[in-house]
Amino acid sequence: MTVAVASTTIPGTTATKKKVNFANLGVGAAMNMFEVTTLGQPFEVIKTHLAANRQDNMATAFKKIYQRGGISGFYQGMIPWAWIEASTKGAVLIFAAGEIEYVALNSGISPFAAGLVGGMGGGLAQAYTTMGFCTFMKTVEITRHKATGPNVSTFAVASEIFKREGIRGINKGVNAVAVRQCTNWGSRLGLSRLAEETIRKFRGSETAHLPLTAWEKIAASAIGGGLSIWNQPIEVIRVEMQSQLKTAGRPEKMTIVNCARWIWQTNGLKGFYRGSVPRFGLGMWQTICMVAGGDALKKFVNEKYGKH
Repeated sequence: MTVAVASTTIPGTTATKKKVNFANLGVGAAMNMFEVTTLGQPFEVIKTHLAANRQDNMATAFKKIYQRGGISGFYQGMIPWAWIEASTKGAVLIFAAGEIEYVALNSGISPFAAGLVGGMGGGLAQAYTTMGFCTFMKTVEITRHKATGPNVSTFAVASEIFKREGIRGINKGVNAVAVRQCTNWGSRLGLSRLAEETIRKFRGSETAHLPLTAWEKIAASAIGGGLSIWNQPIEVIRVEMQSQLKTAGRPEKMTIVNCARWIWQTNGLKGFYRGSVPRFGLGMWQTICMVAGGDALKKFVNEKYGKH
């Protein structure tokens, strides 16, 4: 069985639909697992800590995270939640974004616009199919140490939340996750494609038609990922909605609107940008893995298995 994915087009050409084995869905899972197990989870932990503890600076965050468990403190929530999430959401992103981007490219719009639309669709698909529960539990693991103590197992915490609040409880903040993922991957994929087009223009007419080198792909992905932190306020709202920290006056029933109001009342405008620095690093690393790495691995899988 095969699935079609779009290839990045060179300006002036038509997008071709490459047939690859369904094992290509493993490309997304493999790249996401690699991303989260290397630099991804430490960036995630630091970013989430700063977004939830908005009075802390970077040095304080590092100190507190290290005190929670040494180096392993920077990998809180990775096993099992980040691994479960990574092994599923990567496949969903690569498949959904690739299909949407292919259709968009053949409708005649630019690679930037096609990447934007593909990324937005892929991000929404991630949020509502695989990410809600896992993202919530990752945040619980990073923020719960003050509330429930370190000796309670992660599964016991999940069970308690489910008994107390049901399906809604363990998917708390899923709409904020959807907004974040939609804007995240719309920006990352769209801006990465725009950076690729810009690199081709700087090459000159003689080499503009040639495929990008691996380093050019990585540079374009880093630019796209780094510039996509503009939606940090959405991420801070998402973290606050899912946080297990208890603060006097904090609304019990969090919605996107009253959560934003609470952050504004307690921290002002700067509160919406807490954790921007680690998220900048996370955005670059995720986009390098999922766009540059994903494109390279998709090409390899297509060449090796596409004819079978």
